[in-house]
This record gives sequence, structure tokens and C-alpha cells, in this order.
Amino acid sequence: MPTIHVARDGAKLGEFTLEQIRAGLETGQFRLTDLAWQAGMADWRSLREFVTETPASTAVALPPTAVPGTGLPWERRSELGFGKAWFETVSLLITRPSEAFTMMRPEGGFSDPLIFGLIGGCAGSIVSIIFQGLLQSIPGLSGRSHMFDVLGLGVWGPLLIYAALMPVLIVAGLFIGSAVLHLCLMLVGGANRSFETTFRVACFTAGSANLFSMVPLCGGVISMVYQIVLECIGLSRAHQTTTGKALMAIFLPLLVCCGICLVLGIALGGFGAFSEYFQRAH
Repeated sequence: MPTIHVARDGAKLGEFTLEQIRAGLETGQFRLTDLAWQAGMADWRSLREFVTETPASTAVALPPTAVPGTGLPWERRSELGFGKAWFETVSLLITRPSEAFTMMRPEGGFSDPLIFGLIGGCAGSIVSIIFQGLLQSIPGLSGRSHMFDVLGLGVWGPLLIYAALMPVLIVAGLFIGSAVLHLCLMLVGGANRSFETTFRVACFTAGSANLFSMVPLCGGVISMVYQIVLECIGLSRAHQTTTGKALMAIFLPLLVCCGICLVLGIALGGFGAFSEYFQRAH
């Protein structure tokens, strides 16, 4: 009978048969949240799914290289070195996001992912600001602010102030955005882990996707699209939920805002029509 690889919190527990796993679930040796892999599977799955429907074996001989919870290179920068850990993490998130978020530790503190998000966010934004300043310096491409000209800052005035406030804005955005995202994930029934897990996904997503802002002209659009892609993959992997629920959580704030604007538009339109009718009647 084919054996099943079982892992918990980034550590492999060994290989077991399905009968051993079922017996271990009853005795407490295994948990339903443990992850399992068997030949023929593309990725790890929770034992909760595994014991109800065991995939058939195929010719695949080795388990996926990404063991759940082992940690991204950035989370192991003390042994890899700062620069190497950052570069390998960015490369992994951009080229193999599914594997990256499988490796990401769902818990472990807020500082590591926050620093990563700050580095990528500030780097992308600063390069984008420099590019905007160069464009605005070209006569005829944009208007100038007379207030900043009086202060002697010229076209670079607002950009310099924005750059100085950038770290504060990024930190606030990561915490607020993660809170909204986690709330939406709870509403759609996809939050299987804590807020910290959602925050870590948001930080690692922002720290890599925001680097696309460096691309002239279309960088902002590329960054926004790739951030949605990374958040969707990250939430589904880290929270062990479906892609559909992850997408619903990401787009729920936008749908709510559109709904509120629609209601306000209808209300204002109705009020205007009523006012016009009232004036004609009197």
C-alpha cells in the first residue's frame, strides 16, 4: 500500500499508511490540520481532506520541494545573509508564488514580514517618485505648484514630502489593509488562521509586487495586478482555503464601496427629482 508523507509546522513526521493515519487521528498522534502528500499529488493537503478522499498513485516519485512551514529564505536570513535572503525571497515570490506561500511560516512575529514589506514598498515607490519628478521637470508635461515654488522646492517639493512620509504610509497601509482583508476573509468563511497569517501574506506580497512600480509608465498597473495574484495565492495557501474565497475576500471591499456609491447615487438622484417636483408643484 502506498505510504503518505505527513508534515507539521515545517517538520516531516514520517511516512505512514492511510490506516495508520486514521488510527493516529483517533489517538491524537496526528491532527486534522497536519499536511500530507502522496505520489500523484501536485501539492500538500490537510489530513482533513486527505482522509475523506485519498488520491490515486501515479508515477510521481518525490514529494514537492516546498515543505509547508519551513520558512521563506527571508525568514532564515541569519544563516543565508541579508542580501541573499532578500533576493531569493523576491525571486521565489515572483516566479513560484505557490511554492513560496507554502513555505511561509503562518506565524512567527510581525517584524520580519513588516521589514520585508517596507524594503520592497519603499524601493518601488522611491524609484517611481524619481521617475515622476524627472517627467515633471520636462516643460509642458505637467503643471507646477506655485506654493512649492515659493518655498524653493519646485516640482520636487510634493514628491520629496511624499518620499519622507513613505515608511509611515506603508506601515499604516499594511496594518489597515491586512485588518480589512482578514475581516473580509472571515466574512466569506476562509479565515482558518489568525490575523498574523493574513498580515504576513500582505507584507510578503507588498514587498515583492511593489517592485514592479519601478517599471516606467505601466509599473503601477503591473504592481496592482500582480499584488492581487499574489494575495489570492498567499491567502489560499496560508489559510488553507479555496481560491474562490480568497478572491471574494480581496474584492469584497471594492464591491462594498461600489454598492455604497450606487445607493448614494440613487438616493441623491431621487432627492433631486423630488426637489424638482416639489418646486414645480409650488
